[in-house]
Amino acid sequence: MLGFKAKKTASPQGLRGSILLLWQEPETLLFVARGREYRSEFHINPSSEVMYMISGEMNLHYRDPDGKEDIQVLKAGEAVYTAPLIPHSPRFPPDAFLLVQERRRRPGEIDRFQWFCPECDTFLHEEEFVVVDYALDPVSKAYSNFFDVEAHRTCTSCGHIMPAPDA
Repeated sequence: MLGFKAKKTASPQGLRGSILLLWQEPETLLFVARGREYRSEFHINPSSEVMYMISGEMNLHYRDPDGKEDIQVLKAGEAVYTAPLIPHSPRFPPDAFLLVQERRRRPGEIDRFQWFCPECDTFLHEEEFVVVDYALDPVSKAYSNFFDVEAHRTCTSCGHIMPAPDA
């Protein structure tokens, strides 16, 4: 049928990596995300997002316009809308699954990933990506760039070194 597209996908339980991309069209991106053991960055997305918790529970950390961190808990069967440019960090365990719908990036749009000191909340580091294909998993690339360099993880205010996920 014109205007409709169906795609056969594996079940979320069959997900091998951190995301299962369901589709990427010029104005729509839909994927299932599996939780990570450790997530600490805040994602700043140029488009809005709708997140639906398929299973498990998520703590959605976000920063208000004044930069203060807050948390919204999302339980299975609940959804949340995140406006563009709101720093957010969906944190949920590997046995939980989240359906995410957002707009595919337009040419030149930049996704940003920011880290803050867990001890004193000082800004630590930012990674930027032009995301042309979400299947390339920009979150994992941002993590590698951040955690592979100790200077990125070291707070200039209090001296705390954010441990790498494997540490």
